[in-house]
Amino acid sequence: MYLEISNPMDYHAALYIRLSKEDESEGPSQSVQNQESLLREFVQQHRLSVYDTYVDDGWSGTNFDRPSFQRMIADIEARKVNMVITKDLSRLGRDYIMTGHYMERYFPEHRVRYISLLDGIDTGVDSTANDITPFRAIMNDMYAKDISKKIKSVKRDKQRKGQFIGGKPVYGYKMHPTEKNKIVIDEEVAPIVRRVFALALSGMSCRNIAVLLNQEGIPTPATYANLPVARPGPYTGLWSSERISDMLQNETYIGNMVQGRSVKISYKSKKCLKQGPANWVIVEGTHEPLVDAETFRKVRMLLNSRKHTRSRTYDFLLKGLIFCHECGYPLAVLNRKNAMGEDVLYFVCRTYQRFTKAGVCSSHSIKEKTVTDAVIDKVREVCRAYLNPDELLPMAREAVENSRKQSSLETELQAVQSKIDSLTANLDRMYTDRLNGLLPEEDFQRIFNRAKLDRKLLEEKRQELELRKKSSVRPEDRAKELVQRFIETAGESRELLVSLIERVELTEDKEVIIKFRFAQLEETEESQISQGIAPFHTA
Repeated sequence: MYLEISNPMDYHAALYIRLSKEDESEGPSQSVQNQESLLREFVQQHRLSVYDTYVDDGWSGTNFDRPSFQRMIADIEARKVNMVITKDLSRLGRDYIMTGHYMERYFPEHRVRYISLLDGIDTGVDSTANDITPFRAIMNDMYAKDISKKIKSVKRDKQRKGQFIGGKPVYGYKMHPTEKNKIVIDEEVAPIVRRVFALALSGMSCRNIAVLLNQEGIPTPATYANLPVARPGPYTGLWSSERISDMLQNETYIGNMVQGRSVKISYKSKKCLKQGPANWVIVEGTHEPLVDAETFRKVRMLLNSRKHTRSRTYDFLLKGLIFCHECGYPLAVLNRKNAMGEDVLYFVCRTYQRFTKAGVCSSHSIKEKTVTDAVIDKVREVCRAYLNPDELLPMAREAVENSRKQSSLETELQAVQSKIDSLTANLDRMYTDRLNGLLPEEDFQRIFNRAKLDRKLLEEKRQELELRKKSSVRPEDRAKELVQRFIETAGESRELLVSLIERVELTEDKEVIIKFRFAQLEETEESQISQGIAPFHTA
């Protein structure tokens, strides 16, 4: 190795190793053992002290939430590590933006020396290899993008052939014991699926079917498959009307393979977006059906007929703001008739509504108008207690001036961001042209270096504008402006209410808890509480 370490005793090195599933196809040279052997040889040769070895096996280079990588970052933050060594730059990552962030900002800011052995990169010295690091990062990013496209194409081809490529088959099926990409009926839970269809065909609603299954203690599909719960809640392990409805409309149960219901946003993200039915890949007759086509058709007709009779959605002042204090979920709104036949809106706990008779939470039932009026009165009371009338005129003048400055800064910020986006796109195109031989090396180096410098200057300008924009409006000034406007409009503006309130919680005892967005208003309410004015009840 030609890299030199003149002061090895000053460093506590982290050996970072990463291997993705795609890398395995490149042979043993990319193996975990090979990477570690290479890194160990280097540290022994240069008499470096190794703090720890961090291995992410099976993790994509575009994902920087890798467990061992994040553990290494935590050790850097704790000042346990001040040197990071990888086999090559692609082991650090294949997203050139994030790789650049760690190389050019994070590591230098935390006084961490980064070494990439095969690339000859060493941030501890000034070298030509360091200058071309951005090119390598872009190349690694393009490689990841190309691999992602190929994998996506292969998966799409298998879907069109009716081959199952998901992780777990739908409830009622399991993987074929010998044939890959094929599913068969899971006889252990198949009777439950058939029973759900039979109950629906008899006229029972999805909600009542869910209640029945919960009462009988039948495990949900997720519980049966022992799947991890992303966001545990009071309803975890319970059947819901949504689960039943989804089952009754899934063509998989009549022998058709249904895939492509969601798609990844990008090769750099694990997040998925739901696809509309028009984009699903459906192949008929790929496996044994669990229910006959006629039963499925009749059940679908029943579900469709109920869709037209469902209650409409309602607009109300606290929409999106009011939650159940006990379970934390949004309250639902129901329309009921009073003794005079008039429509009256009621709040009710959504969890209780979905899982009636399952013993989850309680109804929290109360008139929407009762809560809304109480909230408006309370907010107005807090606002008046907070606002000093002598400050109104100067505050109004300052608000106008601040608004003008904000508008000007926002326009300038958008223009700078647009230039940054344009330069980033140009850098991508230049590198592609260089790889394809369309741009000579000399021209490429000159244009690329200039574009890179321009982008750096623009990034600094953007950060400066964001700081100016943030500092131009003090939280207390914004609070006073909104408070005054709320008082003047008598609390009828939803926009102002949303600006002042973060959330409203309704307790089982009908107590209303308001959480303000501004610390000044929170302090005012706390002062009132100490005087016995708040909290308050709606009934």
